[in-house]
Amino acid sequence: MMFSDLVEGTLLRRYKRFLADVELSDGVTLTAHCPNTGAMTGCAEPGSRVWLSVSDSRTRKYPHTWELVETSQGMACIHSAKANAVVREAFEAGIISGFEAYPDIRREVKYGEGSRIDLLLEGDVGRAFIEVKSVTLCREGGLGVFPDAVSERGRKHLGELARIAAQKDTRAVLFFCVLHAGIDHVSVAGDIDRRYREAMVEAQAAGVEILAWRSRVDPAGLTLEAPLTFSPDPP
Repeated sequence: MMFSDLVEGTLLRRYKRFLADVELSDGVTLTAHCPNTGAMTGCAEPGSRVWLSVSDSRTRKYPHTWELVETSQGMACIHSAKANAVVREAFEAGIISGFEAYPDIRREVKYGEGSRIDLLLEGDVGRAFIEVKSVTLCREGGLGVFPDAVSERGRKHLGELARIAAQKDTRAVLFFCVLHAGIDHVSVAGDIDRRYREAMVEAQAAGVEILAWRSRVDPAGLTLEAPLTFSPDPP
């Protein structure tokens, strides 16, 4: 997934969850949209270098969108919705092995109890439901953890996947797309959301597959590049 002409600046502050004030290199200060609902721990430090995309839509109040940040542990993409596009491109390109028998890909398909699956892969052998989560919370030793805040929605998705996994000719996959260059291993942040950790263990026991892949992150674009190890608890 490629970026186009990102604007570089310095983060002044993130506030009201969806807003960020940024100072550009020419001294101009502007307010950008922050497309991330999480705590963004370690990714929203004032003084950090950031990169913004610019929309040409005349209806947007804030034409700039915060995309990337340079943290003390490496570059990260804070635009969590980008994870879906990165993972989809990787499946379409055949980068992720084990899914060659599912050539057809759809996105945002309704399933379960009012949920939408991020990606639905289909083929003669059946279906694979792929729920994508972006990971940017990086702790010491290259440990990436999810979630970075209590996530009732995340627990609901795990329950939906567990029920799907019980169906015939159906695979249920939770895909952690790591959008932080400093992360080498992924675990659940049980200290942040104990119930999510419990739901994860139950989902795995029910047959939900867990995949974690790191993306290359730079101002040119995002590319899924390597699988990482996962464990419910930190190693």
